[in-house]
Amino acid sequence: MFRAAVRLSVSGVRSLTRTQPRCQAVLASRCYSHGKQETDEEFDARWVTYFNKPDIDAWELRKGMNTLIGYDLVPEPKILEAALRACRRLNDFASAIRILEAVKDKAGPHKDIYPYVIQELRPTLDELGISTPEELGIDKA
Repeated sequence: MFRAAVRLSVSGVRSLTRTQPRCQAVLASRCYSHGKQETDEEFDARWVTYFNKPDIDAWELRKGMNTLIGYDLVPEPKILEAALRACRRLNDFASAIRILEAVKDKAGPHKDIYPYVIQELRPTLDELGISTPEELGIDKA
């Protein structure tokens, strides 16, 4: 009796599967962003404005730098200048050094990027009294 019920149910399931088309075409759709692309100047201005907020706190500074360093780029010196000035407003010397270390790390094997950034930031570093990791002797592992 049980076998008969199973046979009937299996044949019923087979008939249901056969009524559906054997091959279903998968609709190919691509979801591209059709939004406005941000230019380099707009990107730089957005981050300079972010770090120039007068009421920025230490968490926002770290969050902004973490997001910025996560991009596939080395930040422009004007963005880094705004971030270093935010560090000075917060009296956070350690974050300023971490920013410089992160830039050196992001430059990677391109040995000419980090010296260029330091050269561009030199007046700001001198004005704010921030030493580079090399000047502090903490760049050696």
